[in-house]
Amino acid sequence: MKPRTTATQKIVPERLQGTDGVRREVKLAKDPECLNLTPLQTFLEKGWISDEFMELYTYCYVKNQLKKKSASAKKAIFIIGWDPRDPSEIFTEAVVRGVRKAGCEAKVLGVVPTPLVPLFMLHEGAQGGIMVTASHNPKDQNGIKLFLPFHGMKPLPADDIDLTQCLLKQNYDAIKKLPLKGGRVDARQEALELFQHFSLRPENSWIHSKNTLKDLTLVVDPAYGALTKIAAQIFRKAGVGKVLEVNAGKNGAVNLRSGVADLEGHPRITAEMILKPAGLFHSHQAIVKLFELGRANQKSAKSGEIRIAGAIFDADGDRFFRLEYDPFQDLLWVLSGDETAILQARHLVSCFPKKYDGSLYINTVESDLNASTCAKTMGLTPLLTAVGDKWILLKVRLALIEQKLLQTALTPEKRKAIKKQIIPLKEQGVIRVATLQNLEKLIPTSSTAQVGSPQVLAVGSEETGHNITAALATLPNQKEIYVYSGNGLKSALNTFSASENLAKKLSPQKYLQSISRPFSPGFKSTLYAYYVRQERFYKDAQVWRKIKRLIFQAAKQNGYTVKTRNFPDDPDMLYISLTEGKAGLFVRNSGTENKISVNLRGRKSDASKLKKIGAEVLKLLLFQLKDPDHLFYKMELSALNQIASQATTDKALEVKNQYKTRLINEMRKQHLIQLSPKGNRLTALGKWYLNAQM
Repeated sequence: MKPRTTATQKIVPERLQGTDGVRREVKLAKDPECLNLTPLQTFLEKGWISDEFMELYTYCYVKNQLKKKSASAKKAIFIIGWDPRDPSEIFTEAVVRGVRKAGCEAKVLGVVPTPLVPLFMLHEGAQGGIMVTASHNPKDQNGIKLFLPFHGMKPLPADDIDLTQCLLKQNYDAIKKLPLKGGRVDARQEALELFQHFSLRPENSWIHSKNTLKDLTLVVDPAYGALTKIAAQIFRKAGVGKVLEVNAGKNGAVNLRSGVADLEGHPRITAEMILKPAGLFHSHQAIVKLFELGRANQKSAKSGEIRIAGAIFDADGDRFFRLEYDPFQDLLWVLSGDETAILQARHLVSCFPKKYDGSLYINTVESDLNASTCAKTMGLTPLLTAVGDKWILLKVRLALIEQKLLQTALTPEKRKAIKKQIIPLKEQGVIRVATLQNLEKLIPTSSTAQVGSPQVLAVGSEETGHNITAALATLPNQKEIYVYSGNGLKSALNTFSASENLAKKLSPQKYLQSISRPFSPGFKSTLYAYYVRQERFYKDAQVWRKIKRLIFQAAKQNGYTVKTRNFPDDPDMLYISLTEGKAGLFVRNSGTENKISVNLRGRKSDASKLKKIGAEVLKLLLFQLKDPDHLFYKMELSALNQIASQATTDKALEVKNQYKTRLINEMRKQHLIQLSPKGNRLTALGKWYLNAQM
């Protein structure tokens, strides 16, 4: 979507939010670089999120929510949680102030996983939920995720626009002087008890016996994040034989050499990859610990007496990857959201064939194309969405409304009229949560689908580790409701339950084959360019059209038929379907970080052709979109010049320490540098890029 500009050509986007709320590098409002700038100017012109911006953003969100409710501000409650990346609590306290200055009660949960915020919001009947986190992003960044009281959904684009417009109209100086009119309540203990009960409920965990997980040795990596201590305790209560927790401090070092983000793009981790100094994962505690445990217990693992695995989360606990030690090959299998989702789906279909016959298997464009093909062979109905778990939740909610309509005693005319409203929403997309809310109101509440009805959803999945399955929650009035949200811990419990049931039926080698590759994988690769001018890439923009022409030309030269596919949920994404959907290539701005990606998906036989096309597209992005004004662009160029002259260790690289780890990780993710026994060296792409900057 083309942004608008002011007379001074400063970019003023229609909405400030990305895929899931707002995220930026953090700066204190009192920092000299922020002086004489409003919170909004700091955000838009400098690309930073300040404590004052968080207060302003939260205040506007609460005020917007109050407009939609007849309840007075005095009676309104907002739930607030956060991950541990802000040990000073300057940013989290700013969020609490924003709620209280808007006149509402802030129920504060402290450090908790993201899925607990909408769960507790629904439990309390609150008017909204706020999670302060930048999820899998590095520790120098923070942000805010929002939840709405309508089934705990996340805001859709028009909701984001409403909030952005509210922000643009506010005078922060006036807000800064407002008194704290609303109260503050510590609800942490109550919320944690709810989460533990919710997580361990057999219908949610899929664990119906204390013995189900007794043969499992589990390394838990909460990524120094919100699930620290919480996940390990729940795994122990669930009956896991042995639980070891690593990366469990709360010093703010979230995702540092830990968590799911570093595992992306690695289907397996070999023994060589943990060797010092050149092994990519030699400093990752969870990975090193799994190799130690695996080797020490290799005989028991080979016989099938025990299984050794890892539960890897991100900082806010809504994502989960699984690591599985293979004693026969001395390596770790990496199970992303695709593999864990198929294991979960197969378990559900096997245990409840009638209940899940024809149920939805929803995944995003980032997934392996073969995952949905596999789901279809199970009798599930595959559905593809844009990137973001909110789009999965949207498809689920539309399907639930359709189910409710079918189960309702209505006149044929009224049923037809409601159906007529649903059809365009499925085809053209939904941009405002209130649209769904109003649609649901047309169907009598008394006929809501009962617990135990055929399930609309089997599994919703993002390759990056957000998995969504139906869960039951009991409200204070004893009413039971279904809850749908990306929940890393639930996904982990479900995956381990599914696989341990398989282990009882298969030999150890067959078991490993079955879970390490639960479907025949296709080709999947993602190429990144960081520190870019994202605002230049939107539908029909000059760069967008150049890339489209390049892909069309290169694809046709490689024997593909090509077709552009539009996704209403992400209109600026450039998605090219190749050979009638047997392969695909798409380019999109990240909605969570300052980067753009080239995503290659297809059959194994497509790999060499797609890599060739992808490499050309990436070079064009690097040339056209890199932002020379970005601090990290300048540091990257300096680092590459140092490495060009000689192999350089991380320690010897002349970069400020607070930026070094992030910069090195992001240069590696761009494949500009690679590790060697003597240190970092330029890749072929790195050499090309450096020459292109001359």
